[in-house]
Amino acid sequence: MTATMTDTPPPAAPKAPGAPQRSGRSLGQVLMIVAGALLLLAAVRMITDSNQLDSSGQVAAALGLAVPIGLAGLAGLWSERAGVVNIGLEGMMILGTFGAGWVGWQSSPWLGLLCGVGFGVLGGLVHAVATITFGVDHIVSGVAVNLLALGATQYLAKLFFADGTAAQEGGNPKQSPPADSLPDVTVPGLSDGLASLEKHHWFLVSDLAGIVGGLVTNLSVITIVAVLLFVGSWWLLWRTPFGLRLRSCGENPVAAESLGVNVYRYKYAAVAVSGGLAGLGGAFLALVTSHTYLEGQTAGRGYIGLAAMIFGNWRPGGLAMGAGLFGYSDALQLRNGGVTVHALLLLLVVLLALLAGWKLYKKAVVQGVVSAVMAVLVLVWYLLTDEVPSDFVGATPYVVTLLVLSLSAQRLRMPKADGMRYRKGQGK
Repeated sequence: MTATMTDTPPPAAPKAPGAPQRSGRSLGQVLMIVAGALLLLAAVRMITDSNQLDSSGQVAAALGLAVPIGLAGLAGLWSERAGVVNIGLEGMMILGTFGAGWVGWQSSPWLGLLCGVGFGVLGGLVHAVATITFGVDHIVSGVAVNLLALGATQYLAKLFFADGTAAQEGGNPKQSPPADSLPDVTVPGLSDGLASLEKHHWFLVSDLAGIVGGLVTNLSVITIVAVLLFVGSWWLLWRTPFGLRLRSCGENPVAAESLGVNVYRYKYAAVAVSGGLAGLGGAFLALVTSHTYLEGQTAGRGYIGLAAMIFGNWRPGGLAMGAGLFGYSDALQLRNGGVTVHALLLLLVVLLALLAGWKLYKKAVVQGVVSAVMAVLVLVWYLLTDEVPSDFVGATPYVVTLLVLSLSAQRLRMPKADGMRYRKGQGK
C-alpha cells in the first residue's frame, strides 16, 4: 500500500492521448516582431530624449538581472515538461547561493559554482522523492522545499560565518566572506566601436549599437553558459528521442509507460536537472552579482522565473523573452529610474493602442475598449507628469509580471499531465 503525505492527493494522470503541440511562430514572424520593437523603441527614445532606454549600460544591467530569472524559468521548464510542478525553485536557488558562497570563499569560485549546482540538485531530489515516489501534492512539496531551504541556510550561515576566520574576513550570520570573481569576456575592438556609435544618438543606428554593445561588454562566463544551456535545452527536449520521451511523461505518462518508457526515471532526471539549473541561478547571484552569499538575495526570483516560464508557454524561446523583459524592467530602477520609466509610458501607450486595434479587429469589443481606455489613461499620465514616483519605479518588475501574465493567459497551454499523480504500472 502506497503512503502519501497529504489528505487530498492530486488527481490521477489522464489516460486519454495527449493533445498535439501547437506550432510556434515562424522565423520570419519573429524577425518582423523584433524589427518592429526596435523601431518603436528607437522612436520613443528620440521623442522623449531618454537615451537610457536602450543604452549599453541599461542592456548590460538588464542582462545581468535576467540571467538568474532565466535559469530559474529554465529549471521550471525541465521539471514541468516531465509533469512535475516545481514551486520549490526559490528554495533551490537559495541552496545554490549558500553553496556557491560557502565553497567559493574557502577555495575557488569555480568550485563554488559546482557546489551551488550540487546544492540545487539536492533540493531537486528532495522534491522528486516527495512528489514522484510518495505522491505528495506538488505545490505542498514545493512550499516545503522553500521553507526548508530558507531555514537550513539561515542556520548554516550562523554556524559557519558568525565567528572564527570567516568573521575576520567579513562574514557574519547573514552573509559569507567575499569570494574571488569569475572572469568576464569583452569582444576586443567591437565593444569600443559600438560605444563610439552609441554616443552619436543616431536614430536606430545608435540604438542597435547600444543593445549589441551591452551584450558583448564585460560578459560573465556564467551568462555565456546560460545562453548555451537555453540552446542545448531546446535541442535536447525538442530534437532528440530523449526529449520526446521526457515530454511524453508530462503529456501522458500512462501512454508513455505502455510504450516502454521508464516514467519514474525520466521524471527524476528532469527534476534533478531542474534543481541544478536553479542552483546555478543562485550561484550567479552569489558569485557574479554580489561575490558573497547574502541572506534573502534571491528576492523572489524563483517565482518570477516561473512567471517567465508561463509567459513563454513552456518553451525556451518565449521563456528567454520573458526573462529579458523582467530583467529590463528591474534594471530601470538602477539607472535614472523615474525619468526612464516615464519615457517608457509612451511606449506602453503605443502597445496598448495596438492591442486595442487588434482586439477590435478580432471582434473582441470589450477587451478592445478596455485596452483603448487604458491607453488614454496612460497617455494622460505621461502628459501631465515629468517623472514617475520612485515608489512605483521600485514596483515596476512586479507590475510587469502581472500585466504580462494577464495579457498572455489566453494563449497558454501547459503540459496536460503537469502536477498530476502517476503510479508505476498504470499503463500496463
